[in-house]
Formats: sequence, C-alpha cells, structure tokens
Amino acid sequence: MNKVMNVSTEGILAPYGRSEVKAVLQKNFMRGLVISVVIHVAVISTPYIVKFLGGEEDEVPMVAVKMLKYSDLGPPPSISAAPPPPSVSVAAIAKPTVGVPVPVPDAEVSPEQTIATQQELSSTPSPMIEQFDGDGGVQITQDIVIDDEPGMDEFIAVEKEPQIVRKVIPAYPPMALRAGLEGTVWVKILVDKDGTPKKTVIIKSTTEIFNDSALEAASKFLFTPAVMNNGPVRVWVAIPFKFRLKDQTPS
Repeated sequence: MNKVMNVSTEGILAPYGRSEVKAVLQKNFMRGLVISVVIHVAVISTPYIVKFLGGEEDEVPMVAVKMLKYSDLGPPPSISAAPPPPSVSVAAIAKPTVGVPVPVPDAEVSPEQTIATQQELSSTPSPMIEQFDGDGGVQITQDIVIDDEPGMDEFIAVEKEPQIVRKVIPAYPPMALRAGLEGTVWVKILVDKDGTPKKTVIIKSTTEIFNDSALEAASKFLFTPAVMNNGPVRVWVAIPFKFRLKDQTPS
C-alpha cells in the first residue's frame, strides 16, 4: 500500500504517500542548504567586516636604509696614535770570568808547554766517580765508561759503508762433508772503527753443524771502516756463509 491516511486539522483523513514525503524532504533540504551557506559566509566575512568598520589599517613600520660608499668611511685610524709598548728593563750582564785568556809576561811562559792532540786526549784516563756513604767515607770508586757500541738492530746513518778488504772462506766441517750436508749461516759482524770485527753473532742458520766454522771465518774478516761526519763509526754488517758440496775440491 503506497499511501497512508493523514489526519488534517479539520479531522478529515487526507492521503499521505511517497510523493508527499519527497516534496517535504526537498523543501527541508533546500532550507538547510541555504542556512548553512549563510552561516559559512557570515563566518568567513566577519574579519573583513570588522576591519572595514574599524576604518584603520595596520601601519607597516618603515626602516630607513642608507647606502654608504667606501670613500665615505674616511681614513683608517693611525697606528702612531696607539700608546707605545711598555719598556722592558734589561739587567746588566756580567762579563764571563771563566775561560777568558789572561796575558802573562813572556818570561813566565814555559817553552816546553804544548797543547794536547785529540789522540792524547782520548788516551787520557777517564775521570773517577766517587760515591760516599753517610759517614763521609768513600764507598765505591769506578771509571766512567762511554760505550758507543750500537745495538744489533739499531739503525746507524753512515756516509760511507764498510767494504770487505779480506774475505775468509770458512772451513767445511769433516763430519758434514762425510754426511753430505749443505747449509747457509748468516752472521752479523760488528765492524770496529779500525775495520776489524769486534763481535760476531749468528742471526740465522739452516744447519747448526756449520755455525762454529762460520763464526771463525767471520772473525778473520777485514773491512774498511764506516764513515760518518768525516770520522769512523761502528756498524753491523750481515754476511751469509754458504756451504756447498760442489765448491769442495776432492783431496
């Protein structure tokens, strides 16, 4: 059934169906739409209306900018106008009194007096160090020994390296010769200031039976001394000694 009976104000039943509901819905929708549009327009236009009714606009602050040229800055301040630095007082330096030659009459000069050479100074006994106990007595007396022997792995700068003057071939051990053994021994030699071996040390060996023979041969080597600052210095050199059966001539 598409229609219902609606009671009118006069008490007479009137038909009320889909078409009447649709007409009422459209009417109420249009009313709501108009009311919502009016409300939105009123909300949006309120700030402009207030500003218009006020009649005054916010004044933007003005900032004055003046452009200056480099020539308008004027000359820089003078350095001479700065206060002078404080003076520093220097105390008088006393003249040295030690090591100043004093002239003496010729009659007091000994004609036999000479100046010691470098070799004579080096051969002079070193000074003594005396250690005293609490009672004032001497406890230990010993010489000052300056050892300039470099370490085996220490780097020594030289202007001229030592050169071999005399080379010694090590003797082949009879036991190794009979057993048919071969090997290599690396020996480090400390070459003294006169070019002679001061110390020999084995740093590597493939066969220990050759060690003694290599050390004996290394101790008989002769070198030119290493030179640094126009003087001889002690340095370490490494020499390999190779023991090969093919180098041995049959007896």
